[in-house]
Amino acid sequence: MEKPTTSSTCQQVPNLLSSFVDTFVDFSVSGGLFIPNYQNTPHSNTPVIHRNDENTPVKFKTRYPSPPGRLVAIGDLHGDLEKSKQALRLAELINDSGDWTGGSTTVVQVGDVLDRGGDEIKILYFLERLRRQAVKAGGEVITMNGNHETLNVERDFRYMSESGCEEFRVWAEWYRVGQVMKCLCEGLENPKNIFKGIPSSFPEIDNDNEAVVQGFRARIAALQPNGPISARFLSKNATVLVVGDSVFVHGGLKPEHVYYGLEKINEDVRDWLNGLGENYTVKKFLRYADAVVWMRDFSDDSTKKCDCSALELLLSTIPGARRMIMGHTIQENGISEACENRAIRIDVGMSKGYSGSATVQDNGSWTSCFELRLFGVEQVLAMTLGANRMIRDWDQWGLQ
Repeated sequence: MEKPTTSSTCQQVPNLLSSFVDTFVDFSVSGGLFIPNYQNTPHSNTPVIHRNDENTPVKFKTRYPSPPGRLVAIGDLHGDLEKSKQALRLAELINDSGDWTGGSTTVVQVGDVLDRGGDEIKILYFLERLRRQAVKAGGEVITMNGNHETLNVERDFRYMSESGCEEFRVWAEWYRVGQVMKCLCEGLENPKNIFKGIPSSFPEIDNDNEAVVQGFRARIAALQPNGPISARFLSKNATVLVVGDSVFVHGGLKPEHVYYGLEKINEDVRDWLNGLGENYTVKKFLRYADAVVWMRDFSDDSTKKCDCSALELLLSTIPGARRMIMGHTIQENGISEACENRAIRIDVGMSKGYSGSATVQDNGSWTSCFELRLFGVEQVLAMTLGANRMIRDWDQWGLQ
């Protein structure tokens, strides 16, 4: 019997080999995480194509019912994995090993994972791992896009840290290793060159520093539309979200955003991130001061600067909505509310990328964690303060 050649054997297992290589690369760039491949835990916003009379992308899941368990919102993380884990531990959502312990809890992270810190990719992998664990346990982890996600997709790296540049350089090295491994098998298509067309020098950086240049190029390759990171992670993020009677958005909303369609905004952003080109949302709703990821009309750390009548009008255009929960604007004195609790602002600048800003340490400073609980008719708002939890009745906050 003729012994099978290496090539023929390889052709019998191309998908297995590809999966092994992907797992190897993921483990190497995520800080040693294995992403569980549980059955029935696909991302709800993976752009599957339905084959009916025409090819139609799946609808983006934008509205969720009131969760059966807790509802927890996490603010801007900005490349700080340790502070991210501290916030989740204080909310009793993960254990010391970083595994999900939140049961049926729904968690919403309101965007701005990117910039300012050196753990941006690691946080993306960590949240995806947590999402799969949560789904298996009956919970949800929903991630969102902020202005720093859209900035990076458009090659605006003004807030990139030195450590963040290095993280992407290392990611690119491992990504190339994976590509080389796949090219050894004749049963697999040669992977595309994601660096094609990317310049080798840039006016805004020190081009004599090879590590910086390669990190800059890697960041472009990874985060450009249809890049390996933008398509895999950011395209599945919501840009606007409704959970029960709470609206989540990084910056804020105006009536014209609602009239255009919250689902349509999410689908437009998803399509752009998947490389399908710019569209109305990208041109009109992502780039200016009144964009959904940029506006501060309701998140300024001053009640006097919040137009409550405009917020009330806005919420009235979203069926069932009673409050808006936002990140983006740092609240110097901790999580704050305005307009009789219709505006909840949860960005406290907990990343160490903000020198001297609030952290998640046991020293009396605020964590970027906001919780809504429903226990029958009893409703409470929980905010985590250092290692302690301060509970306030919803009646006091007007959230009944």
